[in-house]
Amino acid sequence: MSTTLRALIIDDEELARRLSKEYLRAHTDIEIVGECENGLEAVDAITALQPDLIFLDMQMPKLNGFEVLEATGRRDGVIFTTAYDQYALKAFDQHAIDYLLKPYSQQRFDEALSKARKLLGQNPPEVANLVAQTNAMPERLIVRDRGQTHVVPVAQIDYIEAQDDYVQIHFNGKSLLKTQSLTDLEKQLDPALFVRIHRSTIIRLQALKCLERASKDSYQAVMLNGVNLPISRSGYDRIKGML
Repeated sequence: MSTTLRALIIDDEELARRLSKEYLRAHTDIEIVGECENGLEAVDAITALQPDLIFLDMQMPKLNGFEVLEATGRRDGVIFTTAYDQYALKAFDQHAIDYLLKPYSQQRFDEALSKARKLLGQNPPEVANLVAQTNAMPERLIVRDRGQTHVVPVAQIDYIEAQDDYVQIHFNGKSLLKTQSLTDLEKQLDPALFVRIHRSTIIRLQALKCLERASKDSYQAVMLNGVNLPISRSGYDRIKGML
């Protein structure tokens, strides 16, 4: 790795971004490659610039800090800079480099940079897996599709299909591809609201119109949007237990 670390500053407050830049002046091995003031800008910048180090605010317009990491698949080099202490446990549980609680001093900032240099230099496998599963069920999914970032409310999803290394999310008459396995996505969804009816299909129960017999030994799910989806035997047992 180069001796110079390329840093991206992400914060919706101009004063906070200015402070980070001021603190970084004392560190000649850090090059600031950009700054962003909302979550969507952050996703584009991380994707385009691939910085070594990210100073990331938590609460921002459009996408929060964890959603930015989910959308980009970022797994290392993240230092949170936020005024909200309730996310610290989650961040440290997932091995964030550091969690700077505003207002923080130059000394505290320098300590975080020292940790970053050590961890990024060693490049350990456990560093900053910040997009791992948590107990909280998301109210929206962040999907990066064809170079654009989309926010999909979970309550608008009709069904989700496996497509090779992707999942195709169907909602409001539209569909998007997300790079994720169906099994991993299933773990994120509320099991009281979503059910896997087939090895390749998950449906939202409230988007289901009815079950129909497709043949003597099989059923299909008739969705409110008019789509019919095959149900496996194990899927039929699961869905019958929830209706």
